[in-house]
Amino acid sequence: AYRLCIMRKLPSVLARTLTSGTSASPELPDMSKVRSKLRDIVGASTNWRDHVQAMQERKALHTLLAKRQEDLPPRRMKDSYLEVILPLGSQPEIREKYLNVHNSVRFGRILEDLDSLGVLICYTHTKQEMQQRSPLSIVTALVDKINLCQKIIHPDCDIKFTGNVSWVGKTSMEVRMHMLQLHDGNYSPVLDATFVMVARDPENKRPAFVNPLIPESPEEEEIFKQGELNKLKRIEFSTASLLKMAPTAEERNIVHDIFLNTLDMRQEGEGTVSFRSRKLPPNSVWMEDAKLKGLQICHPEERNIFNRIFGGFLMRKAFELGWATACSYGGSRPFIVSVDDIMFQKPVEVGSLLLLSGQVCYTEKNYIQIRVHSEVYNANTREHHTTNIFHFTFISENEVPQVVPKTYG
Repeated sequence: AYRLCIMRKLPSVLARTLTSGTSASPELPDMSKVRSKLRDIVGASTNWRDHVQAMQERKALHTLLAKRQEDLPPRRMKDSYLEVILPLGSQPEIREKYLNVHNSVRFGRILEDLDSLGVLICYTHTKQEMQQRSPLSIVTALVDKINLCQKIIHPDCDIKFTGNVSWVGKTSMEVRMHMLQLHDGNYSPVLDATFVMVARDPENKRPAFVNPLIPESPEEEEIFKQGELNKLKRIEFSTASLLKMAPTAEERNIVHDIFLNTLDMRQEGEGTVSFRSRKLPPNSVWMEDAKLKGLQICHPEERNIFNRIFGGFLMRKAFELGWATACSYGGSRPFIVSVDDIMFQKPVEVGSLLLLSGQVCYTEKNYIQIRVHSEVYNANTREHHTTNIFHFTFISENEVPQVVPKTYG
């Protein structure tokens, strides 16, 4: 609750600190200019056939990398502050790309735009005045949190994205972004997002140092401190993973209570109650029956500036499968409430087969928690590798059945 309060309160304070004007302006870049700017910064080819040559040319930028973080000039939060317009109201010709069947904006497209903007903000933070091209390969490591405060995103009103680097480590950067939509001449908040980006060398093989960040006011110090806390929470969460640590006593009790609640005790008199004597409680669904799967062929069209599959595209496809899973489970239209802890574990190569698996993993009244597991299949080696795990929270129009796990896993 404290974290949510901070996220809600600080963006407006920071925006007033970083910029003097927040009204719509024709000089503000749109999302197409964001992606064009990213290609220029990296020197990426717009022709798939030339991508090998373009990546070879980046190797020469190794000499521009800093040997120590102390060699890089410190930056302020306002140095990386950007505002970008998505002109859905003033340019109707781009509206079709963002429109869904319910006459609202496709949230998957917004995830793509946030990913592109987050990378550009980090390049703005690390920009060296005398260098036209950046030696850094900046990629998305984690979507820490996206909270929505609007149920509907209107398809015929301009959208404005704002954001800046809010915390910096040695080779990683936290980016805070905010999305607002124009209504009656004023921009109203729609969502807050926190992404974590990492900087790597020109070939995207090793970590690279980034400019340190200097807070300039008590508000900025609070934001920076929150970024440090977020980092510590991520470390704590990773060390408490079930793959590394046994369940706690509380977790074991929860699992056991669920198990007892699904035992078929009608056989008790015969003394034949066993682990296999299971029954589904009323108004419930077995977790194994609440799945959807999808397959995506990764074409060059979906590549990013480093000729891997664009992280925003992966998020969009995972979200759409998650939405479909929530829709089919709840039997009514679900609305996205929150996106949490999207881990980018491995890059996805062009030409891969991307396998997506959506799973309802928790329900409470109208809320549905969806986990989407993404893995890549290499047809040549016949190997499977997990690339991402996504967590989406939806609210359904109607109360949904309770999902019940059947196995320990």
